[in-house]
Order: sequence, then C-alpha cells, then structure tokens
Amino acid sequence: MPRPFDVSVESPATVGQVYGAFGDEGYWLARFAAFGISCTLDTLIVNDDGALTVSVTQDLRHDALPGPVAAIYPGSLTLLSTETWQPIDDRRVRGDVRIEVAGASGSSRGAAILAPNGTGSRLRFTGSVQVRIPLLGGRVESYLAGQFAEQIAAIQRFTSEWIAELG
Repeated sequence: MPRPFDVSVESPATVGQVYGAFGDEGYWLARFAAFGISCTLDTLIVNDDGALTVSVTQDLRHDALPGPVAAIYPGSLTLLSTETWQPIDDRRVRGDVRIEVAGASGSSRGAAILAPNGTGSRLRFTGSVQVRIPLLGGRVESYLAGQFAEQIAAIQRFTSEWIAELG
C-alpha cells in the first residue's frame, strides 16, 4: 500500500517568480549542481498557455543510495521524473509530479498547489511512495516518504535563494 506524505513550505518569492524559475533551463542546471546530483534535463517545454513540462533522468550510483534502499537493490538505479505545472487561475499554479524507478518496483506520485502567502508564496505538496517488495516495502516506503518531504522543502529553499540571487 502506498505511503502518503504531505509537506508545506513557505517562500519569500512570489508564485510568479517560483513558476518562472521552473520554466528556466538555467534554474534546473543550477539546482542539479547545488544538490550534487547526476541528472539530465530531458525535456523542458513551456506552452503558450503557460503550462510547462519538465522531464529529468537521475542516475543514482549504488554507493550513493540510502542504506535501506541499497540493501534491497544491489545495483545503481535510474529515476525518471516528470513534472507538469499549470496555472489554475491568475494567482495559483497546480503541479503534478511522477517518479518511476527504471528496473525496480518503485514509484512516487504527488500533487502540488503553489499559492500566494502574504507577500510570498506557499507550496503545498501531497504525495505517496510505493515500493512493491514483500515484507520490506513498507519500511522503505516510510523512509523514502520522509526523504521526499525533506527534499521538497530543501528544493523550495534553493528556489527562493536562486530567485533572490538573480535580483
């Protein structure tokens, strides 16, 4: 059964600034570098209606995998991530995030709402992690759900800092 997680992160950056960053290739490359991860930006499409799609491939070497995951998967893993973001109205943006693990029985899905909060914004992300491994899947799901929640908060902090540096 998938393990749910929920995270809410406030930012001094406005909805427009955060959404604008998501549509900027330089933002994604800086984000990959800041987190020291081996990623490829496969797709970055910004449509005329403002909707955007981002596809990323992340290679996780076995020695970089968290303990509970490395114990189950003897080799490296490849994460395939697709994010779609679309304006709901003139103030809010909706996101859909899907992560598949190539060659393994794991996935994650999430939905986000980016909305105004005072002079900044708040990202509310609700997701779930599913690992289909008998007996151990639940423990790995719990661990990964916690890691995803921490990563989302860290990414939002990075995004705010990246926007502030650009002025």
